[in-house]
Amino acid sequence: MTEARLTMLNASDANWPAQLSKRLGAATPALLRALGPVTLLKARKTALFCSARSPGTAILRAHDAARRMRDEGVTVISGFHSPIEKECLQILLRGQQPIIVCPARAIEAMRIPTECRAAFDAGRVLLLSPFARVLKRITKDSAARRNEFVAALADKAYVAHAAPGGQTARTIELLRGWGVPSVVGTDL
Repeated sequence: MTEARLTMLNASDANWPAQLSKRLGAATPALLRALGPVTLLKARKTALFCSARSPGTAILRAHDAARRMRDEGVTVISGFHSPIEKECLQILLRGQQPIIVCPARAIEAMRIPTECRAAFDAGRVLLLSPFARVLKRITKDSAARRNEFVAALADKAYVAHAAPGGQTARTIELLRGWGVPSVVGTDL
């Protein structure tokens, strides 16, 4: 069984992502909790987002984009929570590129998901959370905060589909406000 050691990062740590503090300002978490190689935070990261309810065309586009990112060795960061994001994670896990998984809850007592274990053992998967141990379950608020966190860490973003007025649409506005190059609703 895969064992993981929890690492706590603060703003003075060499692996602390500078853009997080710059973008989130006063809302920047004091600590990040990590399971896996924190050096993956130094890579250029493409965020992956998709609304939970998406049309079939978005599914096909997302699968194609995930295959392309996998084949090009792109480091992908996401909550991998919506059904399409989960499918994209399965595609990405078949590659060799780094993956940063950001659950919308604490990770202190989290086990490495079965499908991620081989990639985790190979040093390709980092589980990262801004949430303290007290947040054990995903809530609508924690999912919104997680999406903001992922967006703040991103150098680029791919949004397969954003339902009008939904959380993913709000995340797109954050990305635009921060000047993060984003591809929305089309192929990469």
